[in-house]
Amino acid sequence: MTSFPYVAPFVILLAVIGLQPWIPLPPLALQVLAVGILAAVIRLIAWPVVDFHVKNWTGSLLLGAGVFALWIAPDALFPGYRGHWLFSNAILGAVSPGLPEAVRGDALVLLLRGLRAALIVPIIEELFWRAWLMRWLMSPDFAAVPLGKYSPSAFWIVAILFASEHGPYWEVGLATGILYNWWMIRTRSLGDLILTHGVTNLCLSVYVVAAGKWEYWA
Repeated sequence: MTSFPYVAPFVILLAVIGLQPWIPLPPLALQVLAVGILAAVIRLIAWPVVDFHVKNWTGSLLLGAGVFALWIAPDALFPGYRGHWLFSNAILGAVSPGLPEAVRGDALVLLLRGLRAALIVPIIEELFWRAWLMRWLMSPDFAAVPLGKYSPSAFWIVAILFASEHGPYWEVGLATGILYNWWMIRTRSLGDLILTHGVTNLCLSVYVVAAGKWEYWA
């Protein structure tokens, strides 16, 4: 089986995120464009390999909510924590608001940004990190490796790379990567990981809007 439908959507996601600041469009148009492109990518490229079957609804929902709590806990318990040089530096970057102040009251912009986080990103990221990379690190013939098969090196490489993706939030990203990897090993189900990741991102999106913590949408 080719790696393309697992890897290409993730590469396109990174490109969309990276190019958004350079595209001269209003915020609403940018959100429409991003959601449209990524939804089309999933439908046209990734759809044949996506499996939404969930084996453990209760566990996946609870873990998703628990990871959300883990994600916000350090900053909630220790204000200013994220400003330490371990998290904000020339390599990792610094925490910054994810939406311009002028559009934070635009319900449609917020809805589209939340939909992207809760519905689109979990599919693309779980296809790449745990359905493909965890298996590919065990064998280039990754399709012959069962979902959720455990390998210490693959487990920790994926967790560390997943952490690095999250910049100033690397330590909660690492904890999240460990928990998601463990859940894949436990459930052997892509659908469970998509659900768990989606619940985490949905809770985080609601928290961002309700509490005004825009930095979590960077």
